[in-house]
Amino acid sequence: MTKNNLVYWIKIISELGKVRISLPISISALTGFALISKQFDSESLILMLGVFLMSCSSGTINHLQEYKTDALMPRTKNRPIPSGKISPMGAFWVAAVYFILGSLILIAAFPILVFLTSVLTLISYNAIYTPLKKVTAFAVVPGSLVGALPPYIGWFAGGGHWMNDQIFWVGLFFFIGQIPHFWLLLLMFGKEYELAGFPSLHKVFSDNQIKRLSFTWIVATIATAIVVAVHVLQGSILMFFLLFYIFFILFSLSGSILFKNDLKVRPAFFKLNFLYLLMMIVLILDSIY
Repeated sequence: MTKNNLVYWIKIISELGKVRISLPISISALTGFALISKQFDSESLILMLGVFLMSCSSGTINHLQEYKTDALMPRTKNRPIPSGKISPMGAFWVAAVYFILGSLILIAAFPILVFLTSVLTLISYNAIYTPLKKVTAFAVVPGSLVGALPPYIGWFAGGGHWMNDQIFWVGLFFFIGQIPHFWLLLLMFGKEYELAGFPSLHKVFSDNQIKRLSFTWIVATIATAIVVAVHVLQGSILMFFLLFYIFFILFSLSGSILFKNDLKVRPAFFKLNFLYLLMMIVLILDSIY
């Protein structure tokens, strides 16, 4: 295999694994681990690798589940399977290798509950959310479990109990945050979803109504973010830094709704995504220092 061929296949395998999504998921698991263990060490890296590979397996399975509808949408028609860069069977073996490697790492290094929670995350995405979104535009609500579980994977890896209130609030923040994240995507790419035959909120609500619903869920996300900041960070300097950004989002988006009667979708989407990243970074740093 030549160097160019190697780079080509690495790119395809990475794209199948949805690396840009799988990496934040592994950081989310690290967040839960840091909260309970108060450390960042080789065990943390092993956990991240195992979760990353399991997430890549889930992403590849999703490519397999949706390659026919992906071919109908301009945004996704060039993905590896619909574009013919790899066959469905080839993608199946990529998913299997990802899953086997991730499973071996998590089973060998951590309590079995860590592996089981990781599998539950995969099931919630591939066996619940993905089929359900072909039935209802509200599939994101039960599908948001995907966002809540990765912090628990890390929490269990560190020996934490599932009833702890800190991990509950962190998980709830990511659970609620998945809903406006998806609906803002719908506002940006809704017409493409309709081309692929997916049920669309646009058949029930107008653009402006979806924007207001999204804003309501953003406010709910911000409310849980405030609880996490105050309850988990408990007065640290990082708490005030996080609260500053939280209120910046709230006031900037509220101004658009109240004074301009509109919600700028792309800015809101990126501000919200940065909040997820910032939350993870702040919680990790506060835990290990």
